[in-house]
Amino acid sequence: MARIKANGIEIEYEETGSPNDPLMLLVSGFSGQLTRWPDALKRGLADAGRRVVCFDNRDIGLSTEFSGAVPPAPRDIVQAISGGTPPEMAVPYLLNDMADDAAALVTALGADKADVLGVSMGGMIVQLMALNHPERVRTLIPVMTTSSAPDLPRSTPEAQAALTAVPETRRAEAVADLAVKSRRVIGSHDEIRATDEAIRDQTIADFNRSDRPMGVARQYAAIVAQPSWHERLGTITQPTLVLHGAMDPLIRPEAGRDIASRIPGAELEVFEKWGHDLPDRIVPTLLNRIVPFLGRHLPDAARADIA
Repeated sequence: MARIKANGIEIEYEETGSPNDPLMLLVSGFSGQLTRWPDALKRGLADAGRRVVCFDNRDIGLSTEFSGAVPPAPRDIVQAISGGTPPEMAVPYLLNDMADDAAALVTALGADKADVLGVSMGGMIVQLMALNHPERVRTLIPVMTTSSAPDLPRSTPEAQAALTAVPETRRAEAVADLAVKSRRVIGSHDEIRATDEAIRDQTIADFNRSDRPMGVARQYAAIVAQPSWHERLGTITQPTLVLHGAMDPLIRPEAGRDIASRIPGAELEVFEKWGHDLPDRIVPTLLNRIVPFLGRHLPDAARADIA
């Protein structure tokens, strides 16, 4: 792993593949560290000819922590914005700022553009990258995420409770136990979902690497306060592939369909038995859809090399 400065913060990142290949950026979801990306996914994308970079979003993992900023409660955020407070003044930062981070990271890594894939909150961030920094995005792959349209179906009550649950104590074992319970609610079908043991081991390893509960709260505040962007999606011109799970209870598949309907020419794939997680057993299925998509949208330099 390495660290680089971008958009005024320090970003911890990891590379897979050749540094001479076109850049592909993987943007993590809410509270997710870069360690959550399956090795098989990174290697599969690298084998397809991409320089694959995943990173810790601000406030999570080993990237810059905004420790001096107190995250307001979600209800207070909504009341403040309803009362006329500008969203950017109501919270420490917005998803717009996180999109700025990712776009600046592309430049800091020496690339002009990147194929960008984001999951969940990361899928929101990559949409905002394409809208706010279109010159940095070659192709767009929003995964298990939303367009922010207010009339979309809400999470199931059980899934929302799983997202916002807190462990009984701030110990690795308690955090891991909660992760196992949450994944049973929001995760994939039993045939696909990771085992409880694997989930527990991953969670403990992540906890030992970095534990930032206030960073998690600040990221949640950024989601709550972010102005909606769904009405802008029609301006996106980058080739887009939207991926979603048919049994996702947290961000319902209707949200993925809505993104695809709003972006001109967007492709959509909804996979059966897939929930709101990224288990190893879904990786081959995802690669079988992503790799051909990337192959149809090679960078100009790569096309010249092939010719």
